[in-house]
Amino acid sequence: MPPETLTRIEISKEYLNFSAGHFTIFSATERENLHGHNFQVRCAVSAAVGADGLAFDYVLLKRVLRELCDALDERVLLPEQSPYLTLEHRDGMVIALFAQEPIPFLARDCLPLPIRNVTIEELAGLLLSRLRARPELPPWAIRAMEIGVSSGSGQWAFSHWEAV
Repeated sequence: MPPETLTRIEISKEYLNFSAGHFTIFSATERENLHGHNFQVRCAVSAAVGADGLAFDYVLLKRVLRELCDALDERVLLPEQSPYLTLEHRDGMVIALFAQEPIPFLARDCLPLPIRNVTIEELAGLLLSRLRARPELPPWAIRAMEIGVSSGSGQWAFSHWEAV
C-alpha cells in the first residue's frame, strides 16, 4: 500500500480578525501602556483526502474560526494567569492590580482569559486549544492544526498541534 499523502488547507480570510485592547507585562514592575491592535487570524489544517475528494468540511471550520474571533472582538483582554497581575471583580468592575496600581475597567468591556500574558504567542495557543475543543467539529482525520495570530503587518505567532 502506498504511503498516505496529506493535504494542507490554509484558511486566511479578511473577516478572521478581532480588535482588542491590551498591555503586555514584561516583569513585576514593567508593562506597556494600554493600547489596541487589529489582530488577524489564520489557520492551517493537514489531513488526508478521503474517497470523496475532500479532506474535511472547511466551511464549518471557517464558521468556527469566525466565532472564535468574534468572542475576542472589541474587548480589553486581560491575562488571568499572570504572576504579576491580579484581577478583582466588584460592583460591575474588573480591577486589574499591577505593581500596586489599580487599573479599573467596566466588566462588560474586558475579557479575562486563561493565559499568562496578552501576546500573540499566547493568543495563538488559546485559539488553537479552543478550536480543538469545539464539539461541532466532527472527528475528521486531521493530523495537524496550526493557528497564527498577527498584531500587525509582518508580525505573526503560530501555535501548532500534531496527532501522535
